[in-house]
Amino acid sequence: MSRKDYFNMAAGTWDEKYCTPELNRFLEDLVPCFGLKRGQRILDAGTGTGILVPYLSKEVEPSGSITAIDYAEEMVRICISKHSGIQNLKVEIQDVENLPYPSNSFDAVTCFGLFPHLENRAKALSQLNRVLKKGGRLVIAHALSSSEIKAHHKDASLAVAEDKLPEEEEMNRLLKNAGFINIYIRDEPGCYLCTSNKLDDT
Repeated sequence: MSRKDYFNMAAGTWDEKYCTPELNRFLEDLVPCFGLKRGQRILDAGTGTGILVPYLSKEVEPSGSITAIDYAEEMVRICISKHSGIQNLKVEIQDVENLPYPSNSFDAVTCFGLFPHLENRAKALSQLNRVLKKGGRLVIAHALSSSEIKAHHKDASLAVAEDKLPEEEEMNRLLKNAGFINIYIRDEPGCYLCTSNKLDDT
């Protein structure tokens, strides 16, 4: 089974399993740490069922916008159904490694629960860097530490059993090679947060 097939099959019960009151409280505290601002244009990459969307919408307010993408069609279908009332939201089926958006399109990119599942991390980061505006912010976050993610996936489907976050040194290398600076990593029980900015070379 491919990763995409796994996520399509899991979509129907995803929120029942993972969208808990505990996660909601966690995101209420975490998302304000992303450094987002009113009026910004946000790309939520690997949005899944859109768990992050309401919190992003609160940060950017109606004057901003959110483009939420996922390559799993069932995840996108559920995300659209759940969040039809959010006016500044666009939900699309897209692959993070082959983004169709013009360069310098977004003020920030958020990746919640996505990064371990990327097949070509260098290519994905290159694409995310390209679509960010100069100085734009990349946020990689999880509700588990890197070691907890590794243990969690070991008990999951074979499709994601080996999916894990890079070690801190490797994450720094990947981000720097893709053109990111100001790299900050917080890796602790119950939380992983990595933020960086697109190099402003103008």
